[in-house]
Amino acid sequence: MLALRYAAVLALALWTGGLVVVGAVAAPSIFDVLGARGTEGRVLAGAVVGALLERFTVIAYGCAAVVLLSLAVRAVLGPRPRRFAYRVGGLLLMTAATVYAGAVVAPQIAALQQATCTAPSALAQTDPRRVEFGRLHGTSVSLQLVPLLGGLALLFWELKD
Repeated sequence: MLALRYAAVLALALWTGGLVVVGAVAAPSIFDVLGARGTEGRVLAGAVVGALLERFTVIAYGCAAVVLLSLAVRAVLGPRPRRFAYRVGGLLLMTAATVYAGAVVAPQIAALQQATCTAPSALAQTDPRRVEFGRLHGTSVSLQLVPLLGGLALLFWELKD
């Protein structure tokens, strides 16, 4: 049981920690360095961050599988983890947000970036493409908050047990 809990805690730490590192450290740093080179640099920064998020999404899927498997095996072998239904429900919500962000929103952002042939920030404030990019970016950030906050709650419950 200890190994299963350890695997779940490790996966949750990787998932939530990775979200913080990508969103609060890597992406801003990439845009600071490459964005200083002008519009072409911002386009390149967007491509780099997009590729980073794409790779991290695969890691997040793996983390979700590890946590779900850990919870399921612990429930079968007993004793069932406290607040089991909440944990599974939260995990499914986290996974759904991650899948939606990676499979629906990210491709829309990439298609919009390719269609504009420039950094969205180089477009006029009222340009519909810039407005749409802002909406999609906001949606993506909001979706990533779901696994971040859910992961912190699951970590709390795992460590509390």
